[in-house]
Amino acid sequence: MISSYGGYLIDLDGTIYRGRERITAAKKFIERLQYNNIPFLFLTNNTTKTPEDVAKNLRDNHDIQVEADTVYTAALATADYLESIADEDHRKVYIIGELGLKRAILGKGFVFEEDHPDYVVVGLDYDVTYHKFEVATLGIKKGAKFIGTNADTNLPNERGLVPGAGSLIALVERATQQRATYVGKPETIIMENALEVIGLKKNQVVMVGDNYMTDISAGINFGIDTLLVYTGVSTKDLVSRQEIKPTHEIDSFDEWQ
Repeated sequence: MISSYGGYLIDLDGTIYRGRERITAAKKFIERLQYNNIPFLFLTNNTTKTPEDVAKNLRDNHDIQVEADTVYTAALATADYLESIADEDHRKVYIIGELGLKRAILGKGFVFEEDHPDYVVVGLDYDVTYHKFEVATLGIKKGAKFIGTNADTNLPNERGLVPGAGSLIALVERATQQRATYVGKPETIIMENALEVIGLKKNQVVMVGDNYMTDISAGINFGIDTLLVYTGVSTKDLVSRQEIKPTHEIDSFDEWQ
């Protein structure tokens, strides 16, 4: 079954690991892909880390031997989206976000600007302040295009469910009475970009994840096959109530030989 597809787009947290907890079957799954020379791309809504950081975490903490070029974050997708819509005269951007997001966007030649930005990008920011929200709101009110990295309202950590990027974006939406253009899963922007990165066609790839509402919905929205693994967020009861089911459902990657 593993060779049914020419390439795999794969979620990380809940799919390949659970926080700091290793998922042995997931490590073996990645090793089977590598052994069979099947290309894969880790697709994550995380915008706080660089691809290098994500790959290092996989190597050091989960013994999954991969490099940064196997990682495509919502930060990279946001930067690529900006690049696709901007012209050379409109490259000023105000960013609420962590280093991973800022580095991805500024690395494309965009310039950080508070007073009259062409774009306002909002993502997860662990040190967000009222002042940052104020600058973002005023920029959008002056005509800047409003972009949100991803709609995840909450993130799981050891203390429970804490606010995610979607919660921060929602505050700016409320303040501006404008809806952001979202980039990350389950939107199709990140999927289109990921397909270009992996260099395959829609009928050659499958989207793999643990969360029906983000990973699987991203695949469904984009029109590609999906593989749901029950190692994270979604339960069989939740999935049974969805109108559109995943193409494949497994309890463990050990079933996907």
